[in-house]
Amino acid sequence: MASLYANLEKASPYILSILRIVAALLFLQHGLQKYFGFPSAGPAMTPLLYVQGAIEIVGAILLVIGAYTRVVAFVLAGDMAVAYFMAHFPRSFFPAVNGGDAAVLYCFVFLYILFAGGGPWSVDRAVLKQR
Repeated sequence: MASLYANLEKASPYILSILRIVAALLFLQHGLQKYFGFPSAGPAMTPLLYVQGAIEIVGAILLVIGAYTRVVAFVLAGDMAVAYFMAHFPRSFFPAVNGGDAAVLYCFVFLYILFAGGGPWSVDRAVLKQR
């Protein structure tokens, strides 16, 4: 049993990189939806949604490659917290009811990445020698 945990521990940094990449690719879809209607039509655009879409696209691309990971994760976590409280929370206290469960989940995934870093498969690690 101890060897199982040791193997899981060795894989942990790589799983962090996979989590970062997958979360960023999923998040990218929200920005692409706003600007390009891909993979499906997005909401009716307002000036705030144009800013939101730009943050989502640029932030997600930087997060996919792992460049400036901690700074980007900080911005995206805050962005999702603001989005939740502005757009979802007024509808209901419960995220499953107000449609904000994805915003809450993204917020906490990005918060985790802020503290954990980008993992071994990142530009930060390869070029900037950060952990």
